[in-house]
Amino acid sequence: MQNQEDIRAELERLRAENAILKSEKKTSHNKEISFKIGEKGGLSVYGLGRFPVTLYKEQWIRLLDKEKDIRDYLKNNADKLKSKE
Repeated sequence: MQNQEDIRAELERLRAENAILKSEKKTSHNKEISFKIGEKGGLSVYGLGRFPVTLYKEQWIRLLDKEKDIRDYLKNNADKLKSKE
């Protein structure tokens, strides 16, 4: 059976660990972006949000071909768009 001192020490250790985990979660938007090819051949991009963004090759090419349009749209609608930062 644990004594009060052991229980307090464990509680403090868990509180410290919890604080570290919470601080890491807050800075998770700074995560590295990484890529992975899934079983069905789609390219998944990790690190943008909670879930990966997965598209097939042709979809990525179509999206990348629209880079200028996307940037212009973001710029022209900046006042309507929200930012997580």
